Amino acid sequence: MYGHVRVIVIVGLLLSQISCAGRDAPAPVDRLYQGKSYLDFEAGSLREESYQVVAGDTLYSIAFRANVDVRTLAELNKLRDPYVIVPGQNLRLVTASTSQQGIDPAVNKEYRDTKQQQNSDKKVTLPTRPKPSPPKLDINTGEVFVSNNDIQWQWPASARVSTEFSAAEAGSKGIDLSGNRGDPVYAAASGKVVYVGNALKGFGNLIILKHNDDYITAYAHNQQLLVTEQQWVNAGDEIAKMGDSDAERVKLHFQVRFRGKSVNPRHYLPRGKQ
Repeated sequence: MYGHVRVIVIVGLLLSQISCAGRDAPAPVDRLYQGKSYLDFEAGSLREESYQVVAGDTLYSIAFRANVDVRTLAELNKLRDPYVIVPGQNLRLVTASTSQQGIDPAVNKEYRDTKQQQNSDKKVTLPTRPKPSPPKLDINTGEVFVSNNDIQWQWPASARVSTEFSAAEAGSKGIDLSGNRGDPVYAAASGKVVYVGNALKGFGNLIILKHNDDYITAYAHNQQLLVTEQQWVNAGDEIAKMGDSDAERVKLHFQVRFRGKSVNPRHYLPRGKQ
């Protein structure tokens, strides 16, 4: 399963012609694209009780669209690692209990608990999810970006910013922070480590964190990696040591991606750093 996750996350990171500032640019995305990923779909877009697999689907992308854990979906359909699925195969997406009232499997436990309370107190209503914050427009660049009040952001390093984000096709898809070899690199927000390695040319020793269904962050050119895949980290945890792997100088290349699209990290990080 985790092999599929790794491929999905890497391909997602490379969408929209991801690139680092410097001499070594990553390989073009058309050389690495391996089919549809969960970033091609909207979370929670599958609300049926079953789904017929089509070419290009993975169990992970279907789980993302159905808003259920991939391991839960595999267990529900009696699939074993590496969770191979084929076009035309019918998959159950929900159990009988999760289909009640059209409730989302991700909030099924909350629904059941609330339903029990409703039986004793008719004034209790079914909880609803908070609406996401609306898009905001940067009046300086004209770029639309989305804030997420559920994520508490912080700077991934104390070093100075040496290269700013650029929306230009050949521009930097993140920011560079220039420091000293061995300086700590911190998780910019709490999340799960979904990739650790150096398989992507131009990024050196790379870490990717997933913060929710919308946001991931990437930390490139590290000297030493201090976390492992599937590990949970909190905002401010040290995850790596700054270095110059696959880079012309010691630096941290940091990216924030919203639904696979590169966005300016300064829109999310606390103000004040030069």
